[in-house]
Amino acid sequence: MWVRISTADGGKAVANRARVADTFWGRLRGLMLAPPLPPGEGLLLEPCTSVHMLFMRFPIDVVFLAADLRVVACYHSLRPWVGLSGWHRDAAKALELPAGTLIAAGIVPGMQFTLERL
Repeated sequence: MWVRISTADGGKAVANRARVADTFWGRLRGLMLAPPLPPGEGLLLEPCTSVHMLFMRFPIDVVFLAADLRVVACYHSLRPWVGLSGWHRDAAKALELPAGTLIAAGIVPGMQFTLERL
């Protein structure tokens, strides 16, 4: 399944197209050994409260979201192999995006997102 994720305040797309990983195997594989995400694409992990960067070949931005799609935490340019997020008790999902996306879109904790199935 694919979704579009936008900011609730102005409808600015954060990910025009994000693949949903909502099974154990989908979340386990994530982006490991995958090619870099193209601009506008992402991976939505659900449920998810933390991420690691083992077996990753490129940096990514990560946004942790509560069940109501409110931004709980942001991580900028997590490094391949050694990057690690903290654990976020309030998070229900994690959105992985190309590095630099969060700064370019002005995403900060507390923002509200919307999700649309494609």
